[in-house]
Amino acid sequence: MTHADRLRHPENCPALVLNADYTPLSYYPLSLWPWQTAVKAMFLERVDIVAHYDREVHSPSATLQLPSVIALRQYVKPNEYPAFTRFNLFLRDKFACVYCGNGNELTFDHVIPRRHGGRTSWENVATACAPCNLKKGGRTPKEAHMPILGGDPIRPTSWQLLDHGRGFPPNHLHESWHDYLYWDVELEA
Repeated sequence: MTHADRLRHPENCPALVLNADYTPLSYYPLSLWPWQTAVKAMFLERVDIVAHYDREVHSPSATLQLPSVIALRQYVKPNEYPAFTRFNLFLRDKFACVYCGNGNELTFDHVIPRRHGGRTSWENVATACAPCNLKKGGRTPKEAHMPILGGDPIRPTSWQLLDHGRGFPPNHLHESWHDYLYWDVELEA
């Protein structure tokens, strides 16, 4: 199978899922459904098809063009606060170590170590590169003489992550998705 054939394979044709107001259901991670889920939702009349891929799937009795953008018919209220995940933590800290600013070998660090009663929470976990995490060890930033750049960790809102995420677009964006992902970017003159 050639590279072009792999790209055209249905498994590589996820649908961008928009809310009923035509904004992405989520940005981080980007709301994508596998083609099978999108087609099922289409047949159950839960979504409207907004755009298609130049790709079809066939059954013995029908041919269907795969949806590339779908919109939910019922509005889903977005969460004010994002899930506490490693990706969202890195996104909050802009994919850089809070101690030195390095963007390589990222891991996470308990600002107040767990052995000192520190919890695994937005307010106590920060992005750290492996060398800084090792250097800090089981000490507080003050004990290690390693101040946190930009201040103490916070629980971000979904809007704060969205704002940070504009600098880190997903690796693959189908051309049919662009109109729905970047409504608030400055237009070219």
